[in-house]
Amino acid sequence: MAVILIFFLKGFLPVKGVKNISIPELKNEMNNKNIQMIDVRTIGEFKQYHIPGFKNIPLQMLAQEVNKLKKDEPIIVICQSGMRSQRASKILKKLGFNNIMNVKGGVAAWR
Repeated sequence: MAVILIFFLKGFLPVKGVKNISIPELKNEMNNKNIQMIDVRTIGEFKQYHIPGFKNIPLQMLAQEVNKLKKDEPIIVICQSGMRSQRASKILKKLGFNNIMNVKGGVAAWR
């Protein structure tokens, strides 16, 4: 049972090299014109409500769409609560992105 719990929790631990930011920090970062902002929620969730300036790349499509992102520019990742964006951050890190910020609490915290 402990092995299963450790395996489950491992997917939700902070990713080394990814900065977790709060909503006030996000608002400050959004002033940076050279920042990329992606929302990894589903297309339906994004259409229902999204933060202006964020581009929708659903988590399940991230690996296929990563060529649309610039590795040399900072990137902010958001989802509904922070879980999917944390997984997306891990994927981006593995693909060679270095300046990644994950929004704690996600869109739910923004609202």
